[in-house]
Amino acid sequence: MLETNQEAFNFELPNQQGTIRKLSDYKGQVVVLYFYPKDNTPGCTTQACNYRDTMPEFAKRDVKVFGISKDDGESHRKFEADFDLNFELLSDEARTAIEAYGVWGEKNMYGKITMGVLRTTFVIDKDGKVAKVFPKVDPKLDPQQVLEFIDTL
Repeated sequence: MLETNQEAFNFELPNQQGTIRKLSDYKGQVVVLYFYPKDNTPGCTTQACNYRDTMPEFAKRDVKVFGISKDDGESHRKFEADFDLNFELLSDEARTAIEAYGVWGEKNMYGKITMGVLRTTFVIDKDGKVAKVFPKVDPKLDPQQVLEFIDTL
């Protein structure tokens, strides 16, 4: 997993409309990357809705937020529409960024071991370095904890 002070991986991923987003395009701005397992699942929906509800606070701080999963654009468009999301969802079907950030790994659900995206949030500073890693985040608390950290930058 990428760690604090490491250079953030410069991904190129499509958003829910198919527009390619590159991390390098946001140099000079704080960026939040939250990696999540799957659209329209309980924890992921809670997390996305909490980001949606706190977006005015991120906007006040000029912070860009991206949710990233391996779901495709169609799934992201439905997720966005179903929950009126107001930020971009990026598709990483090939797991390029997911693996570069080190958030693909073993998960234990009810005793069954599977591979998947480990719910993790990264704050990238204005210079493109990892300022903070939040591993195993609580979907209910993630956006507020991220905002609290950003206020210390």
